[in-house]
Amino acid sequence: MIEQVRDRARIDEIVGEQVTLRSGGVGSLKGLCPFHDERTPSFTVRPQVGLWYCFGCQEGGDTISFVQRADALSFTEAVEYLAGRYGIAVVYEAGDRRPERDSGHDRQRILEANRVAEAFYVENLGTAQASGGRSFLQARGFDAEAAERFRVGFAPQSWDALLRHLRGRGFTGAEIAGAGLSTPGQRGPMDRFRGRLMWPIRDLTGATIGFGARKLDEEDQGPKYLNTPETAVYHKSQVLYGADLAKREIGRQRQVVIVEGYTDVMAAHLAGVGTAIATCGTAFGSDHIRVVRRLLGDSAGSTRGEVVFTFDGDAAGRKAAMRAFAEDGRFYANTFVAIAPDGMDPCELRQRRGDEAVRALVASRTELFRFAIRSALSELDLTTTAGRVEGLRVAAPVISTIRDFSTRADYARQLSGWLGMDQAVVEREVKRAARAPRPTERTMAEPPPRVTVTSTRDLARRSGQARLERDVLIAVLQQPGKVEDYCQVVGEEAFTIEVFQEVHQAIRAASALAAPQPGREWVAAVTQAASPEIAAVVTELAVEPLPVVERVGVLPFEEVDRVGEYVRGLVVSLRRSALERQRHDLRARLAWLEGEANPGDVAALQASLVPIEAELARLREAP
Repeated sequence: MIEQVRDRARIDEIVGEQVTLRSGGVGSLKGLCPFHDERTPSFTVRPQVGLWYCFGCQEGGDTISFVQRADALSFTEAVEYLAGRYGIAVVYEAGDRRPERDSGHDRQRILEANRVAEAFYVENLGTAQASGGRSFLQARGFDAEAAERFRVGFAPQSWDALLRHLRGRGFTGAEIAGAGLSTPGQRGPMDRFRGRLMWPIRDLTGATIGFGARKLDEEDQGPKYLNTPETAVYHKSQVLYGADLAKREIGRQRQVVIVEGYTDVMAAHLAGVGTAIATCGTAFGSDHIRVVRRLLGDSAGSTRGEVVFTFDGDAAGRKAAMRAFAEDGRFYANTFVAIAPDGMDPCELRQRRGDEAVRALVASRTELFRFAIRSALSELDLTTTAGRVEGLRVAAPVISTIRDFSTRADYARQLSGWLGMDQAVVEREVKRAARAPRPTERTMAEPPPRVTVTSTRDLARRSGQARLERDVLIAVLQQPGKVEDYCQVVGEEAFTIEVFQEVHQAIRAASALAAPQPGREWVAAVTQAASPEIAAVVTELAVEPLPVVERVGVLPFEEVDRVGEYVRGLVVSLRRSALERQRHDLRARLAWLEGEANPGDVAALQASLVPIEAELARLREAP
């Protein structure tokens, strides 16, 4: 099924929705990379082999990996998305225990029911009954355009208005209940949401998976906010409101801003903070952290991003910040806290002081470590010896958890100033705390460091030999049929660059299993035969446009049928350079041994030169 997805999902079509692609040479398309800022296009797509590669940030892969990277999805989620888009049936292996498969409800029908419900709620926001909802939005600085941008709607004050609407669209009672849109009543099922302002909650692909509902009438006996219950597609501990809107800006800025509610997300985005997201009626936890890390590309080998928590300035806000601090060790990213003056949240701040104030709030962020230490010290009387000693006791363990040693040392120095203690005493206590076992270790299963391979273009710029080796591998990966005897003609000794030797080994291994034919299957076979870091190089070479040969003129190779001549010429040049190196080495050894070695040894070396000279002569005479 996965191979079906790769075959059916055209990479130029998927990438082209996010990147403006133009011709970049023979069988190649180019555009500006969506994953980093650049002015000159370095993002290349090869539709024939189904691969993409950016020569700027050295990332690449197939259609599935592009969707993963662009939409911050897991492999499974990316496959599901593409399969649904191209009408491919998704088949799961036996034993899969993901909640949506165990529920017995059809995932696609639930998503469709939510989509129809969202449109129903949005339409009802314009009715007379929804005047209270519109007033609520207007009082918080959100006009009709803002409501439409975030698809805010209204659930009519009716027992079954949505039920009747969905049944009229062909949905069964079980499907409606399975989507969490109805609830059992004394006289049968009734609408779960009634007389409330509605926010659609979406997954990272943009599909509506649930709703957040805010009550408008104080006579409503329900909670202030009522969310969709756990369903086959909605799991509140894993959902972040606004992530579908913020994901690309988060990836571009390497920053995520975590606010507390739906209106805070709206206010932040409208104020120009496009990286804002929020939890959906639950505390920020470990599952949310996994989503944020995926959005940031947060790993040991990545450029460190920023996670900024915004909280109210009251005691509850400080408590929330300390809970966030307890999870800091789960991030590679730097963590910060931003607390608005007068305890205002981003929505209130925008109302009273405008968009610039929201942007300034994020810009004024404080390192979470500093905030945690200062919060702990604020509860102590540091004018007394006992208070200062207690301050050292509570702050030293906090500092000892800082991964970066230079940052840890700087905080130890600052703490000595805050407490009025000798710096050596503070540093000694921090070291002791670092060695002490902690009852709740803030660790997690961390992903392996991302292996980054410098673009082989850099290697090719260093010497003509490196450029030749790279060009040969590009040609053999893209046009294997033009040099059917490549593996017999070219040996590992032909390559002087280690990374190119390993790519050559992968080509030999793949060709031993099946006859090479141009296309995705050949490149996939070579990739599979390579180690993970070399697989990235294979992708790079497989999408690199074939160099322009001056004698061909301005016409593409295919139009003048000169591809074969070009590729075979490269292979001959590589073979010739390998033979010339062997000849040079043999002549050097002969010069070294002349007059001092056993005549038999000299004769053996001279005999070894004969076939090399003969093959070089033959290659020079070849057309």
